[in-house]
Amino acid sequence: MRRRLNGLVAVVSAVGMTAVLAGCGGSGDQGDVTLRLVAADYGDTAANSSQKYWDALVEEYEKEHPGVNVDVSVYSWNDVDRKVKEMVAAGRAPDMAQIGAYADYAAADQLYRVDDLLSIPVQADFVSRLAEAGQVDRVQYGMPFASSTRVLFYNKTLFARAGLKAPKSWSDLAAAARALRAEGVETPYALPLGPEEAQAETMMWLLSGGGGYMDAVGNYGIDSEQNVDTFTWLKEELVDKGLTGPTPPGELNRADAFAAFARGEVGMLDGHPTLMKTAAAKGVKFGMVPMPGVDGKAKSAMGVADWMTAFKQNGHREQVGDFLDFVYSEKNVLAFSREYDLLPVTTSASEAMAADEDDQDLMPFLEELPGSELYPVGRTSWAEVSAAIKKQIGSAVAPNGNPEAVLGQLQRTATAADNAS
Repeated sequence: MRRRLNGLVAVVSAVGMTAVLAGCGGSGDQGDVTLRLVAADYGDTAANSSQKYWDALVEEYEKEHPGVNVDVSVYSWNDVDRKVKEMVAAGRAPDMAQIGAYADYAAADQLYRVDDLLSIPVQADFVSRLAEAGQVDRVQYGMPFASSTRVLFYNKTLFARAGLKAPKSWSDLAAAARALRAEGVETPYALPLGPEEAQAETMMWLLSGGGGYMDAVGNYGIDSEQNVDTFTWLKEELVDKGLTGPTPPGELNRADAFAAFARGEVGMLDGHPTLMKTAAAKGVKFGMVPMPGVDGKAKSAMGVADWMTAFKQNGHREQVGDFLDFVYSEKNVLAFSREYDLLPVTTSASEAMAADEDDQDLMPFLEELPGSELYPVGRTSWAEVSAAIKKQIGSAVAPNGNPEAVLGQLQRTATAADNAS
């Protein structure tokens, strides 16, 4: 959620004499316990750092649970996954880590199963699509913590000037881009295929073309006919015709595209909820519609989730489970989601948000979540595949690019990584 969507470090140590602690590695310890949590920072300033959210939540929890202390450390998204990996490698795994991926730890049998931690009502409350994405071999290890979807943003002022309506199909989008270019808009459609988050822009377009990263039987299908057709259309109808701006898509990062939209320089781009606040703060009037597909609305939107995990090393299963039940209460999920313009990961909080007039600006994203498709994060090969996409996909739409060849190479990389894992 990736929004963005920056980190926490955790190491577990028992408070008090070790002799009074019972059941290490089992159902839980007796006596005072300190749980250490590593989490990511979703704030963009010191004023709204995630540390403040966690400090308030922990203070409330500790008042009701005098035998349990929770120590939270927050790191940026640039550092949090690496920090946790270093801690685990050093034999100092945190009790909990709120990070971007979990499959490697699950494959190494380092994580608790979700059904060994959470109460049944809390576990059942997760949005089903997100709960499924947290599974490895049909067992859930990743607990969704934050989520978002993507929709198409468009600049209402630029569209009005060109006499345009919001696009509903690829042909509408291409026609709008041509009209905006004729009006002097330098970047009619921003296509960020740079290394920051190319895997996201790529997936949005693959889904809109009826494809995706995976095939119908759960294997990588990156070079499918639908995917090749999608990138061929992007290259021929948008990039080659000069409708994606002066920066080559392979060099354009999402943050730069968002900033240009907030300056009023971009006609259209795919965005997540945090772009609303950024654009509104700059006075940009914008609209949001579902991502266009080949002949109408795309059949699936892209969803993104970040994950809470619980490591088995320190053996505080009962305390961790009780704390996470508290974390995933409707009140706390709503508070976090509203603070950072994200979507709730539980059904109860989603329903509460949908019913609240103050949250209506998030409805276009919330409506897309139940049918969204997420990255294949349950596969240990995904990290390698994602890195390859970030590095190579921009060349598919370069002047001498060959979409079929690039997607074919990515498919071979994905197949080899999957076999190796």
